[in-house]
Amino acid sequence: MKKLVSLALVSAMGLSLLAGCGGGKPAESAAPADSSAPAAEGFNLNVCVASEPQTIDPALSSSVDGAIMTQHMFEGLMKWADSGEAVEGVSNATQAKLVEGQAKSYEKKDNGDGTVTYTFKLRDDIKWSDGKDVTAGDFVYAWRRLATPATAADYCYMIDMVKNYDVVNAGTPTGEMETVKDADGNEVQQEKMDYADPSELGVSAPDDKTFVVELTYDCPYFLEVCAFPATLPVREDVVSANPDGWTHNVATYISNGAYTLTQWDHNAQIVMAKNEHYYDADKMGPDTITFKLMDNDNAILTSYNSGELDFIQNVPVDEIPTLLGDGKLSIVPYIGTYYVCYNTEAAPFDDWRVRKAFTLAIDSQYIVENVTQTGQLPATGFVPSGVSDVDATADFRTVGGDYWTAPTTDEQYQKNVAEAKQLLADAGYPDGAGFPTVTYTYNTNDNHKKIGEALQQQWQTALGVSVKLENQDWSVFLENRKQGNYQIARNGWIADYNDPISFLDMWLTGGGNNDAQYSNADYDAAIAEAKSTADPAARMAAMHKAEDQIIGKDWALGPIYFYTQKYMLNDAVKGMYYTPLGYFFFGNTTKG
Repeated sequence: MKKLVSLALVSAMGLSLLAGCGGGKPAESAAPADSSAPAAEGFNLNVCVASEPQTIDPALSSSVDGAIMTQHMFEGLMKWADSGEAVEGVSNATQAKLVEGQAKSYEKKDNGDGTVTYTFKLRDDIKWSDGKDVTAGDFVYAWRRLATPATAADYCYMIDMVKNYDVVNAGTPTGEMETVKDADGNEVQQEKMDYADPSELGVSAPDDKTFVVELTYDCPYFLEVCAFPATLPVREDVVSANPDGWTHNVATYISNGAYTLTQWDHNAQIVMAKNEHYYDADKMGPDTITFKLMDNDNAILTSYNSGELDFIQNVPVDEIPTLLGDGKLSIVPYIGTYYVCYNTEAAPFDDWRVRKAFTLAIDSQYIVENVTQTGQLPATGFVPSGVSDVDATADFRTVGGDYWTAPTTDEQYQKNVAEAKQLLADAGYPDGAGFPTVTYTYNTNDNHKKIGEALQQQWQTALGVSVKLENQDWSVFLENRKQGNYQIARNGWIADYNDPISFLDMWLTGGGNNDAQYSNADYDAAIAEAKSTADPAARMAAMHKAEDQIIGKDWALGPIYFYTQKYMLNDAVKGMYYTPLGYFFFGNTTKG
């Protein structure tokens, strides 16, 4: 994942992590405030992390950009705070650490039968942005809502360690049919399901200041789950009054974090202002944080250079060498994998030999050296470097080994291509003969476009196939990928926490983030084993077994490289902190 950032740095920073990226809900249609209103007086920070988000509902958001936004407006039991420790290699960011958020304390009890119970005591001074008290009941509601199938949260499995999650989340067929609408709004028939009462989930509120969670096993990353965007609290009276539209209007978007939504001009900007009811409001820096919604990298860099933006992540690919040479572009660790996602349910990618052939024909060394150019490492597995194994000092990727040899030389790439051509011939397409034209889909972005063009050239040259490119707006792309409306698609996954399961349990049969439509009983069994054992060694062995299945045998994914994160920050802005999960925090910044 790095030429400019060492593996040691990535591992050191990866000891405590959070949030991923994947599919989600269609883009929301909000009623914005008056976009012609003058800018607020005071310190107004302007940043760009992505274009229009799919959603800013904490339970439904499943992309990093959405997570960055929601974590500025909501706060969980735990939160990411500034550690004050510098990020090695950069002078303008510090590392984040996990601390109590809405909870002032917690206790963990081993019940003696493998189960554990966490008891959180809430702060006395926590309030919603409309001034009402935040209660333990708000967390109970939010966690039940997350687990309930009717919510259709891709990240519902994030709390599958909670007692009775499987009962609440699994339905029983009734034998009756009902009419529902599919992703395209068409009416279709499906079997009606009976679902358990959400109150069976192992969460409770003995009183307004006590939140109790019963776990079926001692989950090593549970406290990080308590800071994860999907577990952020939402208020029942607000959501139930308008389940599909409460996030659409600033008047009903009630939050409990340091900032509150004041304006949403679609495809233009999301504006947040200090939440006067937040317990640390007087310690927050910017009076407003404006997230500019842009996907044109040239326009983004122009806005940064003109002073309109204080922080950006995306820059034109051709500008990267100059910006790095001038010291203007910062590179930090990012625990994630950039890969292609094959639709495993549809021909021709329903054949593992075709999938492996396309994976081996990728010249990842060329891509990281000539396209991305920011220190990424060619991937040789799916779980990236920087994720701990049984021994926290060991790396899961190192222990698991390589599933193929990275094409670090032309000779090695030609060996990979030779194997790929043979696989394609074995699948019935010698030298690509008879192989249908396929489409590679990506979301609109200069970097993704350049990678797509490189992949197109490599696949066509190495395999003798025809590949078309198609770009889509971010929210449209995510929904199509989620629904399986593609053949090959760009994908990327960032750790939700420092554990291999963050990269593996998403591929369970029927999983909300399983964009590959992958299903394998042996894989499901390995993940179930990893989630049911209290033995750390057995748990890690099960996860290696799972990766062996999905990559080493089924080749359901085509990993390209392990991420690094790039950004540019105004020199006058101080106090930003960061996690290698890709989360930037701007609430403590100052400017001057």
